[in-house]
Amino acid sequence: MNSRWLLLAARIFAFLVVIAITIFVYLVGDKAKQLAVYGYPGIFVISFLAYATVFVPAPGVLFVSVMGTTLTPWLVGLVAGAGAAAGEITGYLFGFSGQPVAEKAKIYGKMVEWLNKNGALAILLLSAVPNPFFDVTGVAAGALKMPVRKFMLWTWIGETIKMMAFAYGGGVVFKYIFDWIRSWL
Repeated sequence: MNSRWLLLAARIFAFLVVIAITIFVYLVGDKAKQLAVYGYPGIFVISFLAYATVFVPAPGVLFVSVMGTTLTPWLVGLVAGAGAAAGEITGYLFGFSGQPVAEKAKIYGKMVEWLNKNGALAILLLSAVPNPFFDVTGVAAGALKMPVRKFMLWTWIGETIKMMAFAYGGGVVFKYIFDWIRSWL
């Protein structure tokens, strides 16, 4: 089989995986919050689902902040970071599958330029801070065919930094708020 056909087949398959995950996340919807009773595995699944949506924001960090009040914050951050990084693979696959389409977007060109220049540092920085552009970064990384292990490693490190900050921050802030409310009851 011709390598062009194999590439096309791989892109179509990647696109179908993204569509399937998006439909699954939509169908699971509010039921995902029920996974919180499962502790750390529930945190992983909720983080995965929150970050598996491409270009559709989901409030995963709020959940992580709340879970930081009841469980060990550094473990919450570590598990949520792993789940979020695993979920970000959908953006990467979307970029891989839709490279010809993605190349036409203006912001895509800027992300490609930045990824070509800064590579892993760009992935780390953009995944470590809450921002709406990381999906575009994942799409650009997939379209550029950045090695998936490199993308996942730096995404995991960045997401873990972000999730630990939210778990600790939420642990402190929400605990203070909950204690204050209890003092009035």
